[in-house]
Amino acid sequence: MIQYIKRKDLDILKYDACIENSVQSRIYGFSWYLDIVADHWDVLVLDDYEAVMPIPWKSKYGIKYVYPPFWLLELGIFSLEEKFDIQLFLKRLFDEFRFVESRLNTDNKFDSPKGNSLVREMQVLRLNEDHDSVFKNYRKDRRKDLVKANKLGLMEKWNDNPEILITLFNNNVGKRTPFIVEKDYQNLLRLIKECIKNSVGDILSIYDNESNLVASGFFLKHKNTVTILVSSTDFKNRNNGANTFLIDRAIYKYEKNFGVFNFGGSSMKSIAKYFLSFGAKTIPYKQIKYNNLSFLVKLFKR
Repeated sequence: MIQYIKRKDLDILKYDACIENSVQSRIYGFSWYLDIVADHWDVLVLDDYEAVMPIPWKSKYGIKYVYPPFWLLELGIFSLEEKFDIQLFLKRLFDEFRFVESRLNTDNKFDSPKGNSLVREMQVLRLNEDHDSVFKNYRKDRRKDLVKANKLGLMEKWNDNPEILITLFNNNVGKRTPFIVEKDYQNLLRLIKECIKNSVGDILSIYDNESNLVASGFFLKHKNTVTILVSSTDFKNRNNGANTFLIDRAIYKYEKNFGVFNFGGSSMKSIAKYFLSFGAKTIPYKQIKYNNLSFLVKLFKR
C-alpha cells in the first residue's frame, strides 16, 4: 500500500535508511538535502518504507503542484528491492497533484504513456582505469586545452571559499539564467556548506598565474559516484582551457576512490558534446510532465 505522508509526519530514520540502502541511492533524496533545496516536500511511501518517492511541491493560486528544485539533478523512486511497480507510484502522484514536473533517476526505467514524460540525458565517465588510461580517451581538443592550461600556468586550489564559486557562477552562468533568483543562491550556499561539513562535497577552483579566478566547481560525493553539481568559468577569459583543466584535475583526484564521474547531465547537444569529449557515455532518464490544468499551464512556468 502506498501512503502519502507529509514531511512533518515522516519517520526520518526509516526514510533516510531507505534512501541510503536503496538500489537507486542518490544524495539528492536525503531529508537534509531536500530540506535545503525544496520549498516544501512530502513523500509517497510503500508499506513500511520499502520504497519512497519524495515529492517537492509549491503552491500557486491555492493549487499545489510538483516542481524540480534547483540544485537537485535526480530524484524519483528509491526502493530496497530492484523490482517494484513504478506505475503505482505515478498513478498515486497524479491522483494527488494536477500538475507535475519532476525528474526521475537513471535507475527508474519504465514505459510511460505518450505525453507524460520526456527523455533527458546525462553524461557519465567510468573511472575503472588509472588517469593515464582515462586521458587516452580524451578527444584531441580536450588535450589541446590541457596543453594550453599548463603553458599558462593555471593552478588548482581545493577547498576554496563557497562564496567565491557562487559569485563566479552568478556573474557568468547566472547572467544567462535569470530565473535563478537570490533565494536559490542562498540555498546553494547552505547546501555547499552542509555537504562540506558532512564530507560529501568538495570545491575546486582554478587560478591563473596572476591569482585571478578563472574557473570553479562544486562536486558531490555519494557512494561510488562523484557528480559536478555546479561549475562556471570566467566568460571574459575562456580561451585558457580552464574548464577542461578543472574537470581533468577533478577526475585525477577522484579516480582513485570512485568508480563513476557524473558530469551533471545535459540534453543540450553542445554541452553534451563537450562532456562526451572526455570519453563519457550518455545515460537516459525520464522527466515526468503531467498537466491536468492545461488552461492554467502558464501559471506554473518559472
